[in-house]
Amino acid sequence: MQSNKSMKHILILTLALGLLTGCGKEESAVAEKTSNATPDTKVATGGDFLAENAKKEGVKTTASGLQYLVLKSGSGPSPKATDGVKVHYHGTLINGTVFDSSVERGEPISFPVGGVIPGWVEALQLMKVGDKWKLFIPAKLAYGEQSPSPQIPPNSVLIFEVELLGIEK
Repeated sequence: MQSNKSMKHILILTLALGLLTGCGKEESAVAEKTSNATPDTKVATGGDFLAENAKKEGVKTTASGLQYLVLKSGSGPSPKATDGVKVHYHGTLINGTVFDSSVERGEPISFPVGGVIPGWVEALQLMKVGDKWKLFIPAKLAYGEQSPSPQIPPNSVLIFEVELLGIEK
């Protein structure tokens, strides 16, 4: 009898412990899924985003996988990989988190076309001065596994609104 009574207590304690630890798991499970996602999971999520995005009206996809949407058309020349450019940009992750923005700083930035991530190099050479595009850059054309910042998780798809203000030789 004594061992039967002990088993009941152990069973009740186990159930109670299970109920207590189960409370609030939904919220933490969601947070855990996003913060502890493996690179493969993030790639799959980014891949899913890009697959759905490609179906949207006006979105164009290049052979490399870069996607863009023309927001405003300019009429100036297109820069070459060896040119410098002056741009305004606003960068976010697919969840909307802003990681960098010359727009928010209120100051355009100048840099060599060939000195940025491959997705930008490709897009800038397709743009004309005066264009404003929304870029959807796959991780392989962005930073891949080697993120330069804790604000950008490895293997992230990056979204940029880019306005090409000028070419600087």
